[in-house]
This record gives sequence, C-alpha cells and structure tokens, in this order.
Amino acid sequence: MREVRGNRRDLLSISSLEKDEIINLLNSARSFAEVSTRSVKKVPALRGKTIVNLFMEPSTRTRMSFELAAKRLSADVVNFSSSTSSLSKGESLKDTAKTIVAMGVDAVVVRHGSAGAPQMMTAWVDCPVINAGDGMHEHPTQALLDLFTIRELLGRLEGLKVAIVGDIDHSRVARSNIHALRKVGAEVLLVAPQSLIPQDIRRMGVEVTGALDEALGWCDVLYLLRIQLERVNESRFPSLREYTLLYGLTEARWFELDPKPLVMHPGPMNRGVEIDSRVADEVESVITGQVAAGVALRMAVLYDLLGGSRG
Repeated sequence: MREVRGNRRDLLSISSLEKDEIINLLNSARSFAEVSTRSVKKVPALRGKTIVNLFMEPSTRTRMSFELAAKRLSADVVNFSSSTSSLSKGESLKDTAKTIVAMGVDAVVVRHGSAGAPQMMTAWVDCPVINAGDGMHEHPTQALLDLFTIRELLGRLEGLKVAIVGDIDHSRVARSNIHALRKVGAEVLLVAPQSLIPQDIRRMGVEVTGALDEALGWCDVLYLLRIQLERVNESRFPSLREYTLLYGLTEARWFELDPKPLVMHPGPMNRGVEIDSRVADEVESVITGQVAAGVALRMAVLYDLLGGSRG
C-alpha cells in the first residue's frame, strides 16, 4: 500500500501501491477531468493548503501539471528550483527541507536526478511527499496517467498487451509503467537492443525482444520512450540512424500496420529518431491527451494524500 508514516501518507513509487489503490486513483481522476472542461476550472477541495514543487531537474510537463492540478483544487503553490533558489549557492537538500518545514506547507512534490531523494525528504519534512521522478528509479504519477489514458481510450487494462520500446535501462518511466501495468493485469514486452536492457529486468515479470516488427504485430499499446540524446556518446548503440532503422516507428512500419496499436510517448518526442515526424502528427492527439490526463490524475493524487473535501 501507499507508504504511511505516522498520520501522513506519501507517494514514492508504484511498487508501493496495491491494485485497488491504483484503480481508485484512476476513478478519482475521471471525476476530476470534468473540472478542466468547465468555464471556471477550479474546485475548493484543497482551499487553504500549500503545496511546494521542489524540482531539481529541468521539467516542463510534470512541473506545470502539478502546479495546475494544485491550483485547480484551490491550493496555493510555491515553486522551488535548483537554479532560482539557495540550492544554486550550495545549500543542501536537507537545509532546503528545513526551510520548507518552517513555512508550514502541506505537501512537497520532489523531482531529483538522484534515485531515492524523495525517500530522503520524508525523514526531513512532516507532510506528504510525492515523487515526481527520481533518477533512474521511478516516476509514479507518469505511470498512473498513462494507465488512465489507456483505460479511457481502450476501455480496459486487464489483458492488454503493451510493448515498451527504447532506452529501458535509463528510464524511470519504463520501471513505473512495468510495475503499474503488471499490477492491473496487462502483459508487458520490452523492445530494445540488449545494451539498453537491464540485466535483471525479467524478474519484474516481463518478456524481452530485440525485434520491433514482431512486437508491432503483437501489441495493443505501443509505448515509445524518448531516446536521451546525451546517451548516444556512451556507445550503447552505434548511431541514431541505426537505432531508428531497427527500433524507430518509421512511416513504412506505421502504414503497414493493420490494426494499428495505440501509440503513446511520455514526451518530449525526438521526431525522426524514435518516431517519424508524419507518424507523430497522426498520433499527436493521444500524446497530448496524456498531458491533459496528467492534470486530472495529479489532482486525484493531491486530493487523496491531503484528504481534501470536494465541497
């Protein structure tokens, strides 16, 4: 179940959630999605609460999504970042946490380049901590919004076949999605060159292949991971051109598929690398739908952890 410490709860990983907790969050997100369709996109559920976004890595989608989610619940938001706070002057994460405690905030959303940083924060603050991505560990709310998107578009989760393609080794999104999909009864196939597959990944109950074309004929959902261009110099694969040839959703592959799978991507996309630009345009509505789902899902998480009233 969700990590519980004293009278508070945290969301640090998908692996800590039970299936019924995941489903309850998805159901709550569906009700909150309606808020974004109103002329006044706000409910008083968390009025009087203050939420801190502590982002130690660059982020656009996740940070804005959490900020919008909090504001649509009528909470106040304080944004910290490493470049605009005392962290840039050498202040430690622990000292920053003490500052947050002194402000009397009600929740902290943490994104950090080091795995385990949100877990460390729980020892220093007396309010719920939400992991918004930590190193190569997990990104739980991304996986939850992905499940929400799949269920809304395909009507179910159990029994679906999901292929995750790309840099599995460095991807916290992949790890969280594997945990989440397995918990709700989906099958998961990882597609990547062997150099991008963690050695012990099969212990998570997944299958692995290096053949994208076989996976395309098998899957209901095709989840493309962003190739981190900074990793190319690590010699994990010879070149971007070769990666695209073997593992990219090219125009030729896409237009030969019948039926076509649901294509998803956590963003930002590298057009011409993991996905052809024309194909990206065709599936863009689903990918932007993931962004919209992120606001509703994060509203559900904040509401759940802070015990708000819908009012």
